[in-house]
Amino acid sequence: MKLLPIVALLAAAATAQAQDAGTVINGIYPQLDAIYKDLHANPEIAFQETRTAGKLAAEMRKIGFEVTEKVGKTGVVAIYKNGPGPLVMVRTELDGLPMDEKSGLPYASKNGAAHSCGHDVHMTAWLGAARALVTLKSQWQGTLMFIGQPAEETVAGAKAMLEDGLFKRFGKPDYAFALHSWPLAYGTIGYNSGPVSSNSDAIEITFKGRGGHGSAPDKALDPITIAARFVVDVQTVISREKDPKEFGVVTIGAINGGTVGNIIPDTVKVRGTIRSYSPAVREKILAGVRRIANASATMADAPAPDVELIPGGAAIDNNDALVTRTEGVLKQAFGDANVARMPAMTASEDFSQYVNQGVPGMFFFTGVYDPKVVAEADKGGKPVAFNHSPYYAPVPEPSIKTAAQAMTLAVMNVMPK
Repeated sequence: MKLLPIVALLAAAATAQAQDAGTVINGIYPQLDAIYKDLHANPEIAFQETRTAGKLAAEMRKIGFEVTEKVGKTGVVAIYKNGPGPLVMVRTELDGLPMDEKSGLPYASKNGAAHSCGHDVHMTAWLGAARALVTLKSQWQGTLMFIGQPAEETVAGAKAMLEDGLFKRFGKPDYAFALHSWPLAYGTIGYNSGPVSSNSDAIEITFKGRGGHGSAPDKALDPITIAARFVVDVQTVISREKDPKEFGVVTIGAINGGTVGNIIPDTVKVRGTIRSYSPAVREKILAGVRRIANASATMADAPAPDVELIPGGAAIDNNDALVTRTEGVLKQAFGDANVARMPAMTASEDFSQYVNQGVPGMFFFTGVYDPKVVAEADKGGKPVAFNHSPYYAPVPEPSIKTAAQAMTLAVMNVMPK
């Protein structure tokens, strides 16, 4: 019975923190909105995010952080010390995608790149959380490490920052957080314990043949047919070798070979990706891709192909204790109906690089679309644009406010006064 007043006090404190964070973020939202629209209109691709990094660095200095630029090429590290306590890392991504935007928004990008994965939402929420945390510094203690990471889309930026001494120069965090916009209803938050993203490996295979005239294929050795056989047969690794209860996907996204219709080329290059959750499935698919590539060439009596299977991002493994600890705070702030566990995404993310250094981490998702639009799509109506679509167009205000407040509360929860 003596515990009841303590529980009530903790709940009241959590509610007060949520209200305080919400008040701060509401008050600064006009500035955040302007920053968001500027970032959205001026995306930069991996390791070219100089304008973006400079903008975030300048904003963090205004808030009061000590800022170091050019960590891992174009990365930003911002430190704020507020007495003894844990070191907590919050990551955002800087890069856009090399694609045209077709959203039709008045602030749409026109420079051949696009923030079609929501990194502009993440950056703006990152700034909002930083401002809220500094404003509310009387309610927490410890050190904040806010990092702006380049090249997430190529799963190379986290590695670059770590190799540039991120944890050696600035300290190894006690906790790490990151969020990602997702085609959910705005105001909602999704998360899970354990894997929340997939392993990623790139496929680069060059099939070799012997060029010749299209009218005399018997005088040549056609690498296009070898590549075609591989593209079809490699899917049997998924459908016939992998446990059907386990997740695994092989996607061939590019085939390049030949110049005109009447010439058989010497080589054909095939590019693709492999996605999985478990290490065992990952190894099975990697072995299967290599075996079928070589078998396809052998069947045509062709030279062995050059097979490169390039490791990408590892699956993010959310720390169960940290998730459980954060879950209660988010539910208290946003309500049980808006905060829920969700299946892991099939996409990949290099936030896992930090977690795999032994840092307890939590990666969570925040919605970006009108709830009515999402509900209609769920009922079979017009689908909402998914991440990486040229039509991806988050609704800024509720989306950014929710993300910034959620991150603020998650951080404060592990930095008690």
